Amino acid sequence: MPKISERGIRIPESPIRKFVPYAEEAKRKGKTVYHLNIGQPDIPTPEVALNAIRNTDLKVVEYSHSAGIESYRRKLAKYYQNLEIHVDHNDILITTGGSEAILFGMLSCFNPGEEVIISEPYYANYNGFSIAAGVEIKPVTASIQNGFALPPIEEFERLITPKTKGIIICNPNNPTGYLYSKEELLKLKEVITTYDLYLFSDEVYREFCYDGHSHFSAMHLEGVDEQIVMMDSVSKRYSSCGARIGALVTKNREIIHTALKFAQARLSPPSFGQIAAEAALETPPEYFKEVHQEYIERRNFMVNALNKMEGVVCPLPKGAFYTVTHLPVDDADKFSQWLLSDFEYNNATVMLAPASGFYATPGLGKQEVRIAYVLKIEKLEKAMKCLDEALKVYPGRTL
Repeated sequence: MPKISERGIRIPESPIRKFVPYAEEAKRKGKTVYHLNIGQPDIPTPEVALNAIRNTDLKVVEYSHSAGIESYRRKLAKYYQNLEIHVDHNDILITTGGSEAILFGMLSCFNPGEEVIISEPYYANYNGFSIAAGVEIKPVTASIQNGFALPPIEEFERLITPKTKGIIICNPNNPTGYLYSKEELLKLKEVITTYDLYLFSDEVYREFCYDGHSHFSAMHLEGVDEQIVMMDSVSKRYSSCGARIGALVTKNREIIHTALKFAQARLSPPSFGQIAAEAALETPPEYFKEVHQEYIERRNFMVNALNKMEGVVCPLPKGAFYTVTHLPVDDADKFSQWLLSDFEYNNATVMLAPASGFYATPGLGKQEVRIAYVLKIEKLEKAMKCLDEALKVYPGRTL
């Protein structure tokens, strides 16, 4: 019998989704499962986007341009221009979700066997994309003790070899919720300038910055236009995860030209998703004000609840809607499975994402989980009570 590919064997399961069968079984048994494992907001998608789909007068659902519908790219360019990101529609390639933007960026900029440096914990799917592209991730470890701030720049430099081709950041960060400052971005600029590297910046959570902090884009860095590649998505900004529309943005036209060849091979991004995404650019400011306030309230409630639990350490996220939290357990993977298969409180339980899958260094994240505060406070309150009670009776508790 033919063997599965080495690439297929090496690609990891998603730490966000790997316990889905256990959650489904728990639901079959009648349990309520509070999903804190995945960044699926319960915020309503803007009506202007939904109405664009409802009211479309298309007679044929055609292929779009492989780079995306031009009218959408032009409007998206204006959105970026309003953020002082000076691009035009030719600097934008529309992708099937932000995921495809990451993959196309890697395939366009990195050769098999080359290396990229990423601060860990990092978005777990970077693992899958790097394996698909034949790229090796070299991790620099951030610490929960300082809220997962950017590690000292010297640690990045120590990892640079002739094989190093780039650095990847997610800002605000998934999974930690850390927001990189302008000063931290300027330090990265020094590194990519000195060593002639690409800087990939995943900015999907740009709109979600809290406590008076503002977002500083890698595209704001001056003098390095040819080295900056930004990835973006409508999934979180407009609570439109299923639309599957993202973007690869760079002023390096050679990268756009190269990525377009990969885009042509997959033909085009989803038509209805693009229609919704283009309309979503007309979302009124009030929508974002309400969403912003809602996430602050959820964050504050959940972080306070977690830090009241004995042995739990949860930094206060500055952005996105996640936190990586230390739990007093022997193994977060075992604990997360146990929650679904062996535990219930008032016929309910909680689904978490073990943080080990967000690290490249073996052994790290063993007592950490990523928690997404994407549920209404009434549900978060019940979920936190479940988690608190579970920690009290878990057989592998370490305190």
